Amino acid sequence: MTNIVHERAEAYADQFTSPESDLLAEINAQTRLQHPKAHMLSGKLQGQFLRMISCMLRPKYILEIGTFTGYSAICLAEGLSSDGMLHTIEIREEDARTAEANFSKFNRNKQVTLHRGNALEIIDSLPFEWDLVFIDADKTGYIQYYEKLVPRLSERGMILADNVLFHGQVLEEPISGKNAQAIQAFNEHVQKDPRTEQVILTIRDGISLIKRK
Repeated sequence: MTNIVHERAEAYADQFTSPESDLLAEINAQTRLQHPKAHMLSGKLQGQFLRMISCMLRPKYILEIGTFTGYSAICLAEGLSSDGMLHTIEIREEDARTAEANFSKFNRNKQVTLHRGNALEIIDSLPFEWDLVFIDADKTGYIQYYEKLVPRLSERGMILADNVLFHGQVLEEPISGKNAQAIQAFNEHVQKDPRTEQVILTIRDGISLIKRK
């Protein structure tokens, strides 16, 4: 994974960002030690960003596409309203089992529901308007997820899409690689959509904040 953010700037931002909870630090360390794709973890800086967005919105219904080991879901769930629920979807069984074990240690675990399987099918089965959506799954599916979810955002709903800089590969000319091309197509698709407005932040691998106009 290419780091496109200056390492010293990233270290500085990390230093002056509030610390992780003990549980998140445990998940972070466990994932980095044991998972062959540990770079997919949101990590402290992005995790705190997700948590703060959620705490500001106080969402009732959150959807996460791509659970991984559960780190980002726990960050997002911190902002849930007292009667709220986070639904998170993971297609890989091994990661789902790890996330499930991590959720069992979370003090708001009853507000988290983990779904296993194809996100496109599962989204259709969930009858909610979403206050907050985090997309961090297969890059070739981003446009399909987006199109399913924009009509189902609540009046104040927001979509956060991860990896929208895709390791800097979207800056290449020409853009090569299936995933980078898919992310470029997604960014262009969102930019042209008259229903929404967006801003891309250069946190970690890029996060797009998207909301309905």
